[in-house]
Amino acid sequence: MQVPLYQAKAEFFRMLGHPVRIRVLELLQAGPMPVRDLLAEIDVEPSNLSQQLAVLRRSGIVVSTREGATVSYALAGGDVADLLRAARRILTEMLAGRTELLAELRQTDPRPQGHPDPHAEPHPHPVTVPGRAYRK
Repeated sequence: MQVPLYQAKAEFFRMLGHPVRIRVLELLQAGPMPVRDLLAEIDVEPSNLSQQLAVLRRSGIVVSTREGATVSYALAGGDVADLLRAARRILTEMLAGRTELLAELRQTDPRPQGHPDPHAEPHPHPVTVPGRAYRK
């Protein structure tokens, strides 16, 4: 039975869904790199990098070559670099939209900047924002 295209796409994006894999692909856009150079650029244990490279290699998105004791990796094709550039453009647009929305919210806030609402109750639980935790 053939896998539906949408499912194959979901599996492809799931394969990309690891920060180390994305970083490897970003670095390989500049050309083939030996594993030792990838390790120097990415702050992970060698075993973790090896696992992530194996996932990318099995998927066919990267290829490896060996010269003596040196193993190097390269992108399997230019489409991967195009995909990463497209993702960067999309993220830039998304973040620009958030910045514009934040600026608009700040402009429409009736209180002077830096003056909290005197009637607001302090929130007993931290508010979580990706990458930050603080109290309202």
